[in-house]
Amino acid sequence: MSQVKPEAIWQHEKVLPYILTRLKDKIDEITAVEKIMLFGSRGKLPPACWNELEGKDWDVLVQAKFRLKNSRVLIDEDYHLDLLVMDESQTEVFCRGKTVKELFPVNELECLTIKNKEHGNI
Repeated sequence: MSQVKPEAIWQHEKVLPYILTRLKDKIDEITAVEKIMLFGSRGKLPPACWNELEGKDWDVLVQAKFRLKNSRVLIDEDYHLDLLVMDESQTEVFCRGKTVKELFPVNELECLTIKNKEHGNI
């Protein structure tokens, strides 16, 4: 998920909160958002290593009260983002064997970012 400006994809501390807040608000109008998670290439690596993923998009899984089909229509055309909106049971099945990082309501990346800043890795 980045605006179609290659330099923006690495500004996750600025881009992620902005885009995901807007996305959460849109989904909340339809069904309650319970969790937001990253999966795929970015979900497998700490943020300090994301510069190794040039050309990759963002894979976002939103766990909501109800599944939304065709969730792609919720995404601004200027962003590269793969989005799934599933209910709790579908999310549980989908996440088996995958590495995911939760961003809402528990922000697992915030902890990683703070830890990396303290140790000079970001």
